[in-house]
Amino acid sequence: MTPLDGLLLVGGGFAAGVLNTLAGGGSLITVPLLVLLGLPGTVANGSNRIGILVQNVAAAWQFRAEGVSGLRRAVPVLLPVGLGSVLGAWAVAQLRDETFERLFGVFMLLLLVPTLRGTGPERTEHRTAWPPWVSAAVFFAIGLYGGAFQAGVGLALILALSRSGLDLVRANSVKTVVIAVLTAVAVPVFIVQGQVVWLHALVLAAGFAVGGVAGARLTVAGGERVVRPVLVVSVLALAGRMLGLY
Repeated sequence: MTPLDGLLLVGGGFAAGVLNTLAGGGSLITVPLLVLLGLPGTVANGSNRIGILVQNVAAAWQFRAEGVSGLRRAVPVLLPVGLGSVLGAWAVAQLRDETFERLFGVFMLLLLVPTLRGTGPERTEHRTAWPPWVSAAVFFAIGLYGGAFQAGVGLALILALSRSGLDLVRANSVKTVVIAVLTAVAVPVFIVQGQVVWLHALVLAAGFAVGGVAGARLTVAGGERVVRPVLVVSVLALAGRMLGLY
């Protein structure tokens, strides 16, 4: 790794950490960056998980320090998300790089429609709550996706959490706890499969950690007036990528 590579990874990790904490989709920056630096798609995906784990632990800690802990609200969804994450990580680890990259694009496209619907201005607290089995199925599916692909899973979690009536600040706090657990469960699968390059992963993680703390502070200080526009921009960026506009 050259010094320039290291600077790119730290800078990319910081930007992705802020974006992930405010909304989601930061891995759309870091996974292609790792590929650009020479890692195969599946190895880039696995190495990226180390930074994701560090970023969400740091962000969850900062949310707690700011008085917006998401731990209690995260507990009910941890089991279905964790189970889905293990299965998703195992499944994607068996794929060839070319297959992974095609599926990555397909899953991002499928995520687009519900995410766009979830960024509307309507107040979610007036919606009828999901039955427990529906909630478990939804969060299992999110875990399955997150374990396999990671990028954009924060957007799906915000959509599902806001469905239960949480404001966007609290939903982001809960999201960081859930993704930290989801990623911690998935990471060993990638390590066992030999799909983590530790030097790249740890340098990237340093940027992720600082970005996670900064993103949590910005979320609490700015509230929904800051979070909602970032969500919209994230979705539009995701749409542009999937439509091949850049």
